[in-house]
Amino acid sequence: MRYAIIIEPGERNYSAYVPDLPGCVATGQTEAEVKLRLQEAIDLHLAGMQEDGLEIPVPSSLCDYVEVETAA
Repeated sequence: MRYAIIIEPGERNYSAYVPDLPGCVATGQTEAEVKLRLQEAIDLHLAGMQEDGLEIPVPSSLCDYVEVETAA
């Protein structure tokens, strides 16, 4: 499965989450590190859901961008 992820820069690190997996989050010092940690978090999150007998959500979030004009 392929889940959409959101990566947000902070003052000293990056944080990321998975919209389709509430509570599945990670942080890292770089974008690459937060992606790696989030991959691990997703694996653990899904394994925990399976152990608890919960249904694994099908990825449904969409990612896109909206172009806007900036005020001068």
